[in-house]
Amino acid sequence: MSVRRMPSGKWEARARVDGKHLKKVFARKTDAVAWEAQTRTDRDRGVYVDTSNRVTVAEYFVQWTALCTLRPSSVKMRRTLLRNHIAPTPLGGRPLVKVKPSEIQAWIQSRAGLLAPYTLYNHCRDLRAMFATAVLDGIIARNPVAPLSRLSLPKVDRPKFVPLTIPQVRAWADAAEPRYAGMILAQAGLGLRISELRGLRVTDVNFLRREVSVNVQLDPHGRDAPLKTSNSRRVVPLPAFVADVLSAYIAEFGPGPDGHVFTRPPRLAGRGSHQRANRTVALHRATTAYRLAAIAAGLPAGTTSHDLRHHYASVLLDAGESVHAVAERLGDNPSMVLSTYGHIMPGREDTTRKAVDAAWLAA
Repeated sequence: MSVRRMPSGKWEARARVDGKHLKKVFARKTDAVAWEAQTRTDRDRGVYVDTSNRVTVAEYFVQWTALCTLRPSSVKMRRTLLRNHIAPTPLGGRPLVKVKPSEIQAWIQSRAGLLAPYTLYNHCRDLRAMFATAVLDGIIARNPVAPLSRLSLPKVDRPKFVPLTIPQVRAWADAAEPRYAGMILAQAGLGLRISELRGLRVTDVNFLRREVSVNVQLDPHGRDAPLKTSNSRRVVPLPAFVADVLSAYIAEFGPGPDGHVFTRPPRLAGRGSHQRANRTVALHRATTAYRLAAIAAGLPAGTTSHDLRHHYASVLLDAGESVHAVAERLGDNPSMVLSTYGHIMPGREDTTRKAVDAAWLAA
């Protein structure tokens, strides 16, 4: 590193960082010396940031996404975010090292009228994670999106759901085609995600020990995919009514070629009387069948398969199961259970009364 006076009378400071030759011109010698000293300090501490780096937010987002281990659905959402809400905006073309919190706030303001509040919040979380990686890579010194609490985001106001009752679930199943009726009842009694239910194999069901193992899920195209989270791999108790449903389903329709419990109807394979083997239920077919049956049963608008997980959780909580137990059954974490189902959990007063009454009645 060095500082020298140029023929023009200005001062040039030079430095070498990570094999790169850096130089900067100043009007005053004191400024050049200060820059040289600060650059040397940052280099020695490993926190030097090259402000001449021209990598844009959109370019780095592509690199960052490629290095992340993501499920196909997450990759699709990241690509949509980049294509529709980062690349076409001023933020997307901005050099990563020059982005300020005010620019993030301006981007939020421009997206607020196009995206739902919760979607925008999730996109900000993605940006925060990307900038955090850039900090670790030494490209930037600080994260302009952290913490999110300092940014002004639209209020996320998700209405509290009302769980389906058992009569409503029965009516839903009664209104569905036989193949999907079995799926509805099984999902209501096991609390599985629709992708986990579609991936259920006969070998995952232990009728003797009355339990179901959740080991895999299917992607929208019917291929095996990793479970959503590490908590998703679990063993779920098998209620008697679900055992009857599964037994009857397997006896009537038979398992698929890979041992899947729930299958789509076989179809003719062109000429002749041979039929194509049963295949797993496609996600779009199940979604459509669920929706039509829900409408026929008179269920609230927007009812989906996820409402069966809500129903399952509400039954467990109403019976006095702990938050941790419900989280284990759902394959989620306790904080999620509290935030999602806190409004339907029995009050502590009711729990106390039931506990004391049960003890005295037993005595």
